[in-house]
Amino acid sequence: MGSVLLLPTFQSQKFFGCQALNGGQTKTRLPTLPGYCYHRHHTIQKLMLHWDNEELEEVRHKVLVMGGLVKKQVADGLTALLNSDSSLGEVVAGADFEINAMEVAIDEQCTHILARRQPAASDLRLVISVIKTITDLERIGDEAEKLGRYAMPMADKKITPAYFVTLRHLDEHVKVMLHNSLDAFAHNDAEEALTTIASDEQINKEFEAILRQLITQMMENPRDIKKAMQISLCARALERIGDHSKNICEYVVYLVKGKDVRHISLDRLNKRVSTDK
Repeated sequence: MGSVLLLPTFQSQKFFGCQALNGGQTKTRLPTLPGYCYHRHHTIQKLMLHWDNEELEEVRHKVLVMGGLVKKQVADGLTALLNSDSSLGEVVAGADFEINAMEVAIDEQCTHILARRQPAASDLRLVISVIKTITDLERIGDEAEKLGRYAMPMADKKITPAYFVTLRHLDEHVKVMLHNSLDAFAHNDAEEALTTIASDEQINKEFEAILRQLITQMMENPRDIKKAMQISLCARALERIGDHSKNICEYVVYLVKGKDVRHISLDRLNKRVSTDK
């Protein structure tokens, strides 16, 4: 029998194993992973997880920044409308490009996260929720732009603020709903999201009441038909902002609970969410 020669696999103080050269045949013993290599592997995993979390938090922060800009646009659009301020209306109408640019940038970053990180579970739900949320925020920005554009001709035609009395109450409810939806997203608060979803029904009722009132005014005074139609378009824009805020809250419920609660009644929504409690 030929001599057996043991050769270390790695040149180090602790090697993984050794090769036995015997009669022209090579046998490799199973290596034992040294402690320092295990810790290095574990450290790399922790760093990758840290980088993933940082990137996800960065995306979440950008959504909130975009939401803050949208809130300002809505508030300025309403101020321009209710105060017949054509100059402010022009500023609001021309500032929508910034919101559009933020939507494109955040959407692109989410696409890169999906391609490179391949997130799963709650991280995946966060990315999906962000993509959907920025779409609704962009559409709220479009409605704010409409308010600014409506404000300019109304101010030029000297439509008095008295005509906008019917919008003031709806205006306050819509701003509160938008604020609460963004707050629920910021804090992952499903309960606040559910409460905000329920408030959309009140906004719809107020919108319908405004339309009935405007129809009555048009019947009583046909000369005011054009003014009433313009106000109805403004009320419709506010109602749509409420709908988009509701959508954002539905994404929050999906993010936190993992439940898709779109297109279902409030009763079914509460039952579906309560099954996880």
